[in-house]
Amino acid sequence: MALEQYIRDIVDFPKPGIIFKDITPLLASPKGTEECLQLLINSLKEKQIDKVIGVESRGFFFATLLAHHFNAGFIPVRKPKKLPFETISASYELEYGTDTLEMHIDAIQPGDKVLIHDDVLATGGTAKAVCELVKQLGGEIVQVNFLMELSFLNGREKIKEYDIFTAINY
Repeated sequence: MALEQYIRDIVDFPKPGIIFKDITPLLASPKGTEECLQLLINSLKEKQIDKVIGVESRGFFFATLLAHHFNAGFIPVRKPKKLPFETISASYELEYGTDTLEMHIDAIQPGDKVLIHDDVLATGGTAKAVCELVKQLGGEIVQVNFLMELSFLNGREKIKEYDIFTAINY
């Protein structure tokens, strides 16, 4: 069954002209969740993974499942001032301005094999910022994977040096 059937389009959310890809029907379906999880797992065959990063907030859902499957640690990457311990940060460009992401300074040890997971690859700014955080701490990026890719936004170009996998392409 195609995963697209579990993704609901919400027109004009969060603002006019945007078609938001709602993953809550996927999360509500045990069958859909398992099918998606298996696609993500299969893209990682024969790769060692020490840590799985989930990007706030929709990236947390499958990142924790992937971390559990691979017996790896889970690392949340969050917006500023959401993490309680000392952090490092990376900023990235938005359509109108900039945003910042943070990760605990002790989340990754040099040489850790790291999987980065987020819900959507759009313009690539978020993914690139997370890759920078991993590199700052000496981690090795094994793959950057996503539930969905909005390929018309060309976000893949910003992280093209890494192995990229997307379960659904639009």
